[in-house]
Amino acid sequence: MVRRLVLSVAFIVCCLVQPAFALLEIEISQGVESALPIAVTATSSDSSAETRLMTQVISADLHRSGLLGVVEQGRYPTGSIDKKQVEYQAWRDKGIEALLVVTTQPISADQYQVEFFLYDLVRNKRSLAHSVNSDSHSLRRVAHKIADVVFESLVGLRGAFSTRIAYITEMGIGKKRQYVLKVADADGHNPLSVFISNKQLMSPVWSSNGSKLAYVSFENERSEIFIQDMASGKREKISSAPGLNSAPAWSPNDQQLALTLSQDGDPNIYILDLKSGNKRQLTSHYGIDTEPTWSADGRSIYFTSNRSGSPQVYKLSISTGKAERISFDGRYNAAAALSPNGELLAMVHNDGKGYRIGVLDLRNDSFQVITNGDLDEAPSFAPNGSMIIFSTRRSGSTILSAVSADGRVQQQFRLQSGKVREPTWSPFR
Repeated sequence: MVRRLVLSVAFIVCCLVQPAFALLEIEISQGVESALPIAVTATSSDSSAETRLMTQVISADLHRSGLLGVVEQGRYPTGSIDKKQVEYQAWRDKGIEALLVVTTQPISADQYQVEFFLYDLVRNKRSLAHSVNSDSHSLRRVAHKIADVVFESLVGLRGAFSTRIAYITEMGIGKKRQYVLKVADADGHNPLSVFISNKQLMSPVWSSNGSKLAYVSFENERSEIFIQDMASGKREKISSAPGLNSAPAWSPNDQQLALTLSQDGDPNIYILDLKSGNKRQLTSHYGIDTEPTWSADGRSIYFTSNRSGSPQVYKLSISTGKAERISFDGRYNAAAALSPNGELLAMVHNDGKGYRIGVLDLRNDSFQVITNGDLDEAPSFAPNGSMIIFSTRRSGSTILSAVSADGRVQQQFRLQSGKVREPTWSPFR
């Protein structure tokens, strides 16, 4: 089973090709049957391109949550749509329970006032009424923000549509192959190439405040860890110890980085103080200790180790150095990711049926397998804890997928061509 740890890294690194311009296209493969039906529309008097864009983006966001069912226009009741007068019964008769009306008006050169009104059709009341100003370049982001607000109002959970994802792609083949670290909106739009190399890039991870990315690069013919500032583009090498430098993980306060180093022989977990550059060794074992992730309170580290004979997830107290095994279901558990509230731990799990994503509820030690692939890897929680994004193999290709933490909602992120891997979901911004 030790070899599986090495083979999984090799597979992740070697399997994708895609054009740089490709967008991630999202399709819902499974939703919730009881999804609340909502109509998202403009007023009858507003047919502007700006409003069409807003309603399209909002509709797509709410639909891919899997918890809200966006109703097609053909089901709307007859009559005009007004932001101030709503025929509640007429909409209810069509089986629609919520109505979002959006309108966009120009107020100056390249400036717009966006208004949105959310109606509770069951309770016969308007539950939201807001306006925001935006330029043309920010309309899509404003639409994501509106979707966040509407989702929270209807579901009771903060929306994560205005967040971002980072991931690794490749371009070209052979000597022309390029590895690209990309960042895109959570819906796959506005992809940005953060760093391009003709050598392997791996393990991107967001800082807790979303301002930086840490990742592994082989650009100098060996593994090294870099941090890149998203605003300035400034890039800094922060670990180039002899041997392995891998699996960076930010502390909750962004002042430290947990990482895996083999500078003294076997791979072990270290903590690097980013201000002083001092390193502290946390584990010392003849096996493989890797893939650290911090607890929500910053007092513990979850990590993968084969010290019990097969890869399993352990929890280590930073103050005492004591480590305890916490995964016991199946023969393989690795690559743990903690939910933002610290209650759930997602991991790559194998019980003989393939590598799938499982979730351990730390409150009651219950475990649930929530995906059905044969090679699902690299889980990462959305900042609201509702979804987990991961890479998976489908029909010989590697794509990104997302699944709700309870396994009820599933979606796939497909490139126009090629493959993509190692996603990481940003914090709120």
